[in-house]
Amino acid sequence: MENITGKRALITGGAKGLGKAIAFALAQEGVHVAITGRNEAALKDTAAELAQLGTEVTYAVFDIADYVSVEKQIHKLQETFGSFDILINNAGISSFSSVLDMHVDDWTAIINTNLLGTYFVTKAVLPQLIEKNQGDIVMVSSTAGLNGAATTSAYSASKFGVIGFADSLMREVRKNNIRVCTLMPSTIASDMSKELGLTDGNPETVLQPADFAELIVANLKLPRRAMLKSASLWSTNP
Repeated sequence: MENITGKRALITGGAKGLGKAIAFALAQEGVHVAITGRNEAALKDTAAELAQLGTEVTYAVFDIADYVSVEKQIHKLQETFGSFDILINNAGISSFSSVLDMHVDDWTAIINTNLLGTYFVTKAVLPQLIEKNQGDIVMVSSTAGLNGAATTSAYSASKFGVIGFADSLMREVRKNNIRVCTLMPSTIASDMSKELGLTDGNPETVLQPADFAELIVANLKLPRRAMLKSASLWSTNP
């Protein structure tokens, strides 16, 4: 089992929901954590909570859909926080409507954030991992990236794209001892899912953010010789 204590992780969308749960799970393992997002107040609050666990914590405010900002802020983090060993591409947005009814700007924003944003952050962090000749990249996709559904065209297209991007990247960087894992959860009781009315969040039946975080920790702790390429996590009986 890999010891991840002391490693440094970057988690996009880390102020709340899945990202926050992942940040806490990693910090509890002794991982130093940097979280990103667009809401500075939320990032500050989460960073303060994380700091109580005794690891190093920082945050950066930027929109992952803006490559210039991504590159600038990740370079700044590298200088002030240190180079990363782990990247969790978690940030994402969603909206559901028919192809005819959804505004072009909304459709485009989902692609720009979920797919291009994932690419932008990965491209900015990847040189650090290649220089170390080791690292882990976790791509948070969705079961919506495995199968489309009515009214999910933008979200599904973005998450299908993440899966394709991750699969290609994995084949590029295995030679650098970098493990790329793509995870496809079904509906989780995250802030976004509850706000969209996808779930009531019942902890007795519906996947919770901590469940997903547990899977990520288990994946990172696999022996370096082993790589989980992809996995789907579902509620047993929602």
